[in-house]
Amino acid sequence: MTGSLDIRMKVISFCHYLQGPACSQYLADMGADVIKIEPLKGAFERHWSGGNSWVTDVSAFSLAVNRNKRSFSVDLKSEEGLALVRSLIAEADVVVENYRPGVLDRLGLGYESVRAINPAIIYASASGLGATGPASGRPGQDLLMQARSGLVAATGGGGEGPAVVGAAIVDQHGGSLLAMGILGAYIRRLQTGRGTRVESSLFSAAIDLQVEALTKYYAAPGRERLLERGRNVGSWYHDAPYGLYRLADAWIVLSMNDAAKLAEALDSEDLRALSTLDRYAERERYASAMASVLADRSFAELSARFDAHGVWFERVQTYEDLRADPQANHMGVFSEIDVNGRAATLISHPLRYDGETPSLSRMPFYPGSDSREIMTELGLPAERQADLIEKGVVGLPRAGRQ
Repeated sequence: MTGSLDIRMKVISFCHYLQGPACSQYLADMGADVIKIEPLKGAFERHWSGGNSWVTDVSAFSLAVNRNKRSFSVDLKSEEGLALVRSLIAEADVVVENYRPGVLDRLGLGYESVRAINPAIIYASASGLGATGPASGRPGQDLLMQARSGLVAATGGGGEGPAVVGAAIVDQHGGSLLAMGILGAYIRRLQTGRGTRVESSLFSAAIDLQVEALTKYYAAPGRERLLERGRNVGSWYHDAPYGLYRLADAWIVLSMNDAAKLAEALDSEDLRALSTLDRYAERERYASAMASVLADRSFAELSARFDAHGVWFERVQTYEDLRADPQANHMGVFSEIDVNGRAATLISHPLRYDGETPSLSRMPFYPGSDSREIMTELGLPAERQADLIEKGVVGLPRAGRQ
């Protein structure tokens, strides 16, 4: 999106895996010109796609995080390749990277080196556990940060032990936080002309995800055993029946609800008898009673009863259910793209602007998809472009798994 001044942010992205690519994809969706700098054989997400989820020869992982970007495939270990990238940086507003601390410094593309090229640059770095500190050298990956941040312990917390969240939510949140930081720095740059160094980490993102829970935990009395609870109780700090329950034909979750309303909706004498119970102090007792009342009920019956009484609930949907969800489809959550003759389902940008979701304008299926276009914009004549390609300094797109 461009404003009345026709200002378009230009982003040079040195990103792989998920956190960094997610960040730059948010920016690209919002109208930034994002140039993805990647090795001749492509970034990590082009070579791995969990669940064997490939669309022809294109990784679904890559499709998930490289929407609306341009790809420039270049050998950063060559002086000529570095010179090209430095020329791009000189004209850029933002450099964003999520390599291990020190990697870009060794290539001559660290913060101080880039700032010497472009003093007003916004240099955004995403790491695992921060650039400094006693644990900064440890591996930083979503699952590891779920564990270190307490999220795994808090998600389980019951007799069955800790539980891992079923998606890379820390990576995705880290990407959105980094994009937010870049946008804030960009506003400052427009106002003052000054660049900014923005730093984020998966560890801090995992902690930020739990800001409500952690703040409440550290303020609560007798907190040593607060996380302990049974399977039905979904949160250590909510009153029962907040949590997960099995029906005869489905699973549902119950949110925050009035006890009298629940008893009336279910026409349950057992729940009426417990309606004045302290449903936090005795959350296991209430949740157990609720589980017994719900166990033999069908979803169709309960849905009608709960809707009639204003009870907050939802059915636990599978990914297949979600794909057919009428509300998700009304909101344009999903889109499809043709990948070499095969349709792939993508997840759209999560926000709307003036009632519209940003469109998919391009997708670099292969590394180097836009190398020629970018070299032309740098002013390189065709002969020079051909020479760089022939010497292996710049790569062009090649079909097939790399």
